[in-house]
Amino acid sequence: MRELSEEMTGTDAGTQDAVLLFVGGPLDGRVEIREARHGEPLPTITHVHLHGGPKVVHRYDLTTLSGSAGVYTVRPRCTAREEPVAEGPVAEGS
Repeated sequence: MRELSEEMTGTDAGTQDAVLLFVGGPLDGRVEIREARHGEPLPTITHVHLHGGPKVVHRYDLTTLSGSAGVYTVRPRCTAREEPVAEGPVAEGS
């Protein structure tokens, strides 16, 4: 079993909290303060909204503005029709 290190727990992180702004999607306008003890903000955050219908998933990508500020921007949603289709081998005689 692996022991937890300071690197894994984030206790060696910087001493400055990060200010994070969310743009677009259901989190639009939200501002969060990530305490330095939690480490660096994640490069991508997934937000899942559960309600009476199907779950709705939004992904936010981080753009760093300075050492202590960043903006999470909602990633454009991709529908099944927009996803690239992998082309398989072409059958002979067609």
